Amino acid sequence: MVIEIDFHSDEAIYVQLCNQIILGIVTAQLSEGEQLPSVRTLADTIGINMHTVNKAYAILQREGFLKIDRRRGAIVAIDIDKLRAMEEARAELAVVLARAVCKNISRQELHGLLDAICDEWGV
Repeated sequence: MVIEIDFHSDEAIYVQLCNQIILGIVTAQLSEGEQLPSVRTLADTIGINMHTVNKAYAILQREGFLKIDRRRGAIVAIDIDKLRAMEEARAELAVVLARAVCKNISRQELHGLLDAICDEWGV
């Protein structure tokens, strides 16, 4: 999986990294049990600080996307509690939908966007 960081984005680098790893999981570029690069290796590869990678890995571990093994490092572990994930998704989706409604995007158009993304991911 290739990780690309937009250094000109207003979005924090650790957030971009978290989002790209989550997208890598959902698009099957990363799979259950797969070992991610070490903090140092990933930081060197994409040209960011090790602490930034460490922060992203810690967040992903806390959210249930990764587990950290002292010998193997960061491992993809998709064991999120579904109810908690649904609640978080609902809260985040509410904001996205509110923004879309303010921009006059219709319910039908929103459904089309959601269906297109789900089709793209094979969901």
